[in-house]
This record gives sequence, structure tokens and C-alpha cells, in this order.
Amino acid sequence: MVKKKGLPNTGELVFCTVQRITPFAAWCKLEEYNAEGMIHISEVAGKWIHDIREFVKVNKQYMAKVVRIDEEKNLVNLSLKRVSRYDEKEKINEYRKEQRGEKILEHAGKELNKSLKQSYEEVGYLLNETFGGLFNAFEEISKSKDLLETLDIPKTWKEALLKIIEKNFKEKEIVLKVELELKSYAEDGVERIKKVLSGLGINGLEISYISAPKYRLELKTIDPKTGEKNLREKLEALVKSSKVNEVESSYRFVK
Repeated sequence: MVKKKGLPNTGELVFCTVQRITPFAAWCKLEEYNAEGMIHISEVAGKWIHDIREFVKVNKQYMAKVVRIDEEKNLVNLSLKRVSRYDEKEKINEYRKEQRGEKILEHAGKELNKSLKQSYEEVGYLLNETFGGLFNAFEEISKSKDLLETLDIPKTWKEALLKIIEKNFKEKEIVLKVELELKSYAEDGVERIKKVLSGLGINGLEISYISAPKYRLELKTIDPKTGEKNLREKLEALVKSSKVNEVESSYRFVK
């Protein structure tokens, strides 16, 4: 389970495991924090409850909302009835991301022969506090590696983290596909078509001949918005060039 320092904030959703039950409350271990939680019988369900044991069970894990914090006692007052379905869905999504973040931290730690506990103490808690979560930290660093240099952590950790981050946050490459038709009825039509095609000068663009008059264009890019913009500009220039060279042309993007 992903670990966080200190105590949760009021209103935060947390995972808790019931350890003991008294007539008017369930006492829980907070899985993400080093703290105890208490669910009063009035916060279990949105109706009157005669026996709390009918609704909560020992050793079962629940998602609860923090309603009050007693810092002196290191006790967190929790509510089950205030957790909406939307809250639950959001928390689960966040938890899955944080699990992935913890795995990245764990793998980086193994590169340095560190246990997960040591990894948290040396860099994990700092990353969590600085970026609002481990996954957020690694995602931001993957976009701007200079962020690592702003952190007060050993160089060995920076190198280990960067290695694992680059492996886990590879930029996804997509392929833009275009069907192009070119026709010429001139005696030197083939040469005219070659001249028109020569204007499609984009790095990474592949042009394949299908059968007269069809061609297939494929452009691999990690920035689909910019890639499509550049390709459209080249295709519009091709259409103009086709008219000058008396070549009929048309194109369409395909999925």
C-alpha cells in the first residue's frame, strides 16, 4: 500500500482496515498513514443502526472520508456514509496511479539496493509532498527532466529515478495515414506525378504506391496535433502544385 507522511486532510478519502469493534464505533488502521481511525456508529450508514457489527466487519477494508482529526491522539475520525460513488471511483483511480508510482520508486530503489521503506524515507516522502503524489512526480519529471535537479536528493537517486522514469513514460508514437490519388493524362504524366510527390518533404513520411492512381502516406509522430497540421499544409501545397502541373489530385485521412 502506498505510504504517506503525517496525517490526512479533512475531507480526504482513505483506505482503512477495521481492527476492532465496540458497541458504538469501529477502530481502524489507516493503510496509507501511520495513524488510527475511528468510525462512529452515526457515520456508518444513512439510517439508524442497532448493531454496528451488521455493517462493518473486523479485518475488512473500507474506503472512508476524513471528518475530523485529533493530532494529539494521532486519531482520525472517519465516515463511511459520506463517501459517494463518484468519490469512490475517483479514489480508486488515484490509488491505481499511486500504486504504479510506488512500483517505479521500488524499482529505482532496487537499483541502489534499497528497501521500499528506505526508498520512501530517502526520496519517496519528499516526492510525494513536492508533487502531490508519487505518480504525479514521475509524470512531471518525465516531461521536464530538469525538475530532478531542483530536488535535494543524492545524485545516485537522481540517476536511478531517471533511468526507471524514462523506461515507464515512453512517449507514445502514433501513425497518421492518408490515401492520396494522383492522375495525369499527359504523355509525361509519370514524371509530372513524381515532381508533385517530391514536394512532400517531411521527416519520417513514408509514401507507398498501391495501384494507379492510389498512394498511401504514413507519418509516425509523438505529437499528433503538430504532425497532422504539418502534413495537411504539405498536402494543400501538393494540391496547388498538381494544378500547375496538370495533375488531378485528392486526399483523405484514414483511421
